[in-house]
Amino acid sequence: MVKLGQNFLADPNLLDAIVRDAELTPGDVVLEVGAGEGVLTGRLAEAAAHVHSVEIDRNLEAALAGLAAKPNVSFHRADAMKLDFRALDPEPTAVVANLPYSVATPVILRTIELLPAVRSWTVMVQREIADRLRAAPGGREYGAPSVLVQLACEVELLRTVDPAVFRPRPRVESAILRLRRTGPAAGGAVRDLVRAAFAHRRKSLARSLEHARPGSLGPAREALGALGLAEDARAEALSPAEFAALSAKLQLEP
Repeated sequence: MVKLGQNFLADPNLLDAIVRDAELTPGDVVLEVGAGEGVLTGRLAEAAAHVHSVEIDRNLEAALAGLAAKPNVSFHRADAMKLDFRALDPEPTAVVANLPYSVATPVILRTIELLPAVRSWTVMVQREIADRLRAAPGGREYGAPSVLVQLACEVELLRTVDPAVFRPRPRVESAILRLRRTGPAAGGAVRDLVRAAFAHRRKSLARSLEHARPGSLGPAREALGALGLAEDARAEALSPAEFAALSAKLQLEP
């Protein structure tokens, strides 16, 4: 299972704390990515109306068989990066999971985009990922994922987690992160702009965009200036809101 980037939680107190942190209501529908041996799944099933639990590892089917019999649990043996989240019925309203480290960031971004009814995420992630997603502009950790997540959510670090509570013990620190939705996911134009802007971090934002969109250097500099920003600003200098404003401004350019 380690090859799939998942480490199993072995501390019942922490599992209970995750469910409390999620602040679920009896009507919530939970999406759990990375069911593992089902130790969190069972607790979620007691707290929510329904749980969609995703697990890719066939070797864990026997461990999950008992939970699969619960009427309010749906198991999906699938790759979370390929599963059609929009087809889940009932529609998820919360994401609670010990996310596999290897796909934590893209899974969070996918669920923000594809599951507009989800209002909160309570997820265990690598500490480095937690720091990136909540990073403020100007720092080394601030990047495209920071911007895209913060355009749709408030991000809060709830607690750090000792590696000793996992089996096998990971080589990195972990953290429980909470996201609360504040708006819709960034649109395609904004996503493309943000990713292109950070693609060449040592260059100015305008020059980084020029690599992805030849001919955009002048319009990008003009748009930055019109927004009161330095024409040679690097991507990490812009806040999420400024990226949204820059995208809107560039859409007006011929």
